[in-house]
Amino acid sequence: MAVNTQTWWQQGRVVETSDLAEGVRRVVLAPDRPVHAAPGTHVDLRLDLAGHVRKRSYSVVRSEDGGRRLTLGVQLAPSSRGGSRHMHGLAPGDVVEMTGPVQSFPLGVGADRYVLVAGGIGVTALVAMADALRRRGADYTLVLAGRRRAVMAYLGELVEVHGDRVRVFVDDEDVRLDVAELVGEIAGSPAAARTEMYMCGPIRLMDAIRRAWVSHELPEPNLRFETFGSSGAWAAEDFVVHLPQLDRSVRVGKDSSMLDALEDAGVDVMWDCRKGECGICQVKVLDVSGRIDHRDVFLSQQQKETYASLCLCVARAARGDSADADAAEPAAVTLHLP
Repeated sequence: MAVNTQTWWQQGRVVETSDLAEGVRRVVLAPDRPVHAAPGTHVDLRLDLAGHVRKRSYSVVRSEDGGRRLTLGVQLAPSSRGGSRHMHGLAPGDVVEMTGPVQSFPLGVGADRYVLVAGGIGVTALVAMADALRRRGADYTLVLAGRRRAVMAYLGELVEVHGDRVRVFVDDEDVRLDVAELVGEIAGSPAAARTEMYMCGPIRLMDAIRRAWVSHELPEPNLRFETFGSSGAWAAEDFVVHLPQLDRSVRVGKDSSMLDALEDAGVDVMWDCRKGECGICQVKVLDVSGRIDHRDVFLSQQQKETYASLCLCVARAARGDSADADAAEPAAVTLHLP
């Protein structure tokens, strides 16, 4: 069951679509009840995916004409559970069910310096922030990291608009983002304690930044993030969830989340963000056959390593690099639900 549903549900009409980059689609929605979307907001959509209604969240890249036009940027994920494929198939005239703007990643006011870090499609959460900081005349840096330039949405536009405030790191050009160096620069600056960092991207990138931030004893409230919870240590695979208290076992397909599979099986579970951020869906782990691929930003690294609990919305079980990785049996996790 949902703990919190944001604002209202309404219809949104697709008014424009176009390609932003290789595998990234621009979708412009016109909501029935327009409200301006501030930087850091997203909208939730209800999508019919293979006969199941699923909620998916997408950052608002731009809000124009008082919210009458909301631009989203959607990457076609290789491990898509259907949401990104559905979004890439939308065309002008199509109608989706959507919320008003949801604010869970607000841009602060009053910091001496701002550092925005985008990994891959995480840039969609930061475009509006960079534009707002530019209008304010703030001191800011926008860090863009990606595998190849061809897949980096908004890259050319952001460089053109923000000039030398943009730092670009591209893996296949052998110019990779050094997290330790980036955070070290912040820690060594006179404005270290008054610098705010906003980051959005793959879990592993954000975990690395969090570890570096803590190791330099920078103020933890100054590190803010949003995640899409879709990347992990191993590729998604089928696994089994055992629920002894209900005397049930549920198979989770590689294209489904644990939370979705349990709900489809009629198991009542608590959730809110569905992105691995809030911890509402955290449950106790009793046993694991294989490895747990956590994929959340709620649990600490120490908590993840103990395998004591997981977040149902993004965590997966995987054979990974464990001793039974080549076994015929799928990985399994035994849980105790609250």
